[in-house]
Amino acid sequence: MANVSRILLIAIVLMTLISFSNFFGINIAGLSVIIGILFYFIDRKLNNDSRDALKLVGTQLKDKTIWLWIFSPLVMNVLCFVLASLFLPEFIKHTYERTQFALTADKLLLLIFQLALFALGEEIAWRGFFQRNLVKVLPIAPTVIITSILFSIGHFTFGQMTIVSFDLFFIFMNSVLYGIVFYKTNHVWMSALSHFIANLFAFIVILLL
Repeated sequence: MANVSRILLIAIVLMTLISFSNFFGINIAGLSVIIGILFYFIDRKLNNDSRDALKLVGTQLKDKTIWLWIFSPLVMNVLCFVLASLFLPEFIKHTYERTQFALTADKLLLLIFQLALFALGEEIAWRGFFQRNLVKVLPIAPTVIITSILFSIGHFTFGQMTIVSFDLFFIFMNSVLYGIVFYKTNHVWMSALSHFIANLFAFIVILLL
């Protein structure tokens, strides 16, 4: 960890440990996101980092190939809900309960705001801070996999094993795709956009079913 300062290493370890709290019935996994966001800005300050400036987004969005990666989690969510509707209809209820959203269509604007905020927060923490620092000491493939495993574990809730496993698999796969978007753009706003699009589709489906 020679390329990661001690204080950032402590934050990485804390995020890792807190992610496992759900396994013990302690619902504080969201704290890892708060820690990640806090140390993301500390990291940027220490390194005078401006790579995530919004002015870079327009340039990157002109690359048509990156749009394929941005929309790939949406495609993954379509596959997830098609399979669930065919073979695992209980998954919809499980997902609704896991996310703890009690919003209806008349509160769609609030839902959109929440999803955008949560997507950006999670991407700042897990891609902008965690992945960006972990890749300094590991190759990109294991970095994305480790980040996605911890990201998935942080979304774990108790329930029927088949449903929980199905849920975590698709969370993991989407996290891998967010990690690829971030790796290709080195820009947290891009992975947040991908995350938001995928989540917006998922919650619209949940609200309609």
